[in-house]
Amino acid sequence: MDTYRNPIIHADYSDPDVICVGDDFYMVASSFTYIPGVPILHSKDLVHWHIINHVVRSLPFDKYREPSHGSGTWAPSIRYHEGTFYVFIPLVDEGIMVARSNDIYGEFELNMLTHTAGWIDPCPLWDDDGRAYMFFAYARSRCGLKHKLMMIEIDSECRKTIGKERLIFDGTQTAHTCEGPKAYKKDGMYYIFFPAGGVATGWQAAIRSTSLDGPFEYKILMNQGKTDVNGPHQGAWVTAPDGRGWFVHFQDVIELGRITHLQPMCFFQGWPYIGMDINGDGIGEPVQEWEVPVKDAPQYAIQTSDDFSSPELGLQWQWQANPDDAFYSLSENPGHLRLRCIRNEEREPLLWYAPNALTQIPQARSLTMAASLELAGREAGDSAGIGIIGHEYGYLAICYDGSGYRLQCFRGHVTEEEFRGKAEEAMVAEAKLQSPSAVLRLSLGEDKAYTFSYSEDGSSFRPIGPSFRLDRATWTGAKLCLWAVQKEGAASSGYADFSRVDII
Repeated sequence: MDTYRNPIIHADYSDPDVICVGDDFYMVASSFTYIPGVPILHSKDLVHWHIINHVVRSLPFDKYREPSHGSGTWAPSIRYHEGTFYVFIPLVDEGIMVARSNDIYGEFELNMLTHTAGWIDPCPLWDDDGRAYMFFAYARSRCGLKHKLMMIEIDSECRKTIGKERLIFDGTQTAHTCEGPKAYKKDGMYYIFFPAGGVATGWQAAIRSTSLDGPFEYKILMNQGKTDVNGPHQGAWVTAPDGRGWFVHFQDVIELGRITHLQPMCFFQGWPYIGMDINGDGIGEPVQEWEVPVKDAPQYAIQTSDDFSSPELGLQWQWQANPDDAFYSLSENPGHLRLRCIRNEEREPLLWYAPNALTQIPQARSLTMAASLELAGREAGDSAGIGIIGHEYGYLAICYDGSGYRLQCFRGHVTEEEFRGKAEEAMVAEAKLQSPSAVLRLSLGEDKAYTFSYSEDGSSFRPIGPSFRLDRATWTGAKLCLWAVQKEGAASSGYADFSRVDII
């Protein structure tokens, strides 16, 4: 294949940052409340990607024992410096976390660089004289600001700040809602890339200067123009092994989150030039198709289906809060994922509040997910099934009522009365099962609606419940999920064994 088409990933890997080390490309993205967090994706050509690791195995704050929608790991940045991979991660309520590892496939050491609520989108820069700096923006939801880019000196090991933060750009009049700064140095010039104008309607800009003391010049580098790529938002400049420049960014498609695009990039008259000037106004616009950056490279694909034959969970799965061994087992029944029917000690037994909801990012606009499972009910209210998490959500579950098994279909609704959201649920359909085993199926169409069906023999499927409207979650797209729960609040030893999940 000599050309690629955008988006390169039709999935919610928001706020991407990319580096090239040798002939390998590595990308990190936001995760918010979903953990393990900050996925690391790998590619050989910037077009085909697969997940190889997560930076954060769990977050070191008690708050994340429960879902914290809208909090957690926001837009990260990744850099490779003197043999070490550094990932700067903003925890919007706790401060800036730094992760480091000499092995991109290994475990990362974590430390809190700052304890500053509202500081977001950090990016480091090591200068030629050995001094290091961090660039960042503000979250209006936490500190009332959304239009200033800041800089602060840090030690070269990224363990403490030096001095006070200072303003490098104020976009109050020219670039409101500026965020996501990415810092680079080229030919003696400092460039700070950033998106402005808001996620859905903004543009990609940069400031430049020969000195970090300024003055900085401002220029719009790419906007939507006459294309259908709204935003185009936050991303990263990366140089391929052949010296050509590329820019990775996202586009917000609402229900399925922020999908990934790749643009050609060059320098023209001392400024980055992204995409292609289609309408002649001197500003780049997103391209629909372009030459593949690296030809004849491996064509990876992001993992989806799972037969649970591995001793560890596949990298495509994330919990809705910090993982806990009490949630599951892959060894008690080898070849199966055992999810335990856990009661929620903190809140109502609703999917939106469930720390043990096991989620996955949808990788396409339309798909079918089928899960084969058997429920071992021990107490009335033991349930397990599949669904989609969002502000409007639905799930289908096998439920034990104390004497037998039934299928129950639920619809949920989340309001923004609290920042984390307040949920309500109601059962919308029910059917009797002959046994505790079934194949549950979810079908999502390009019309942004999904339905459920089930099979007791593994081949013939019966529809159940109404059609559900696909909806986004807080700062993320909708998530596929598996879940087991004790709905009546009993202490139960019940569980569900999932033999496989197929997503096509």
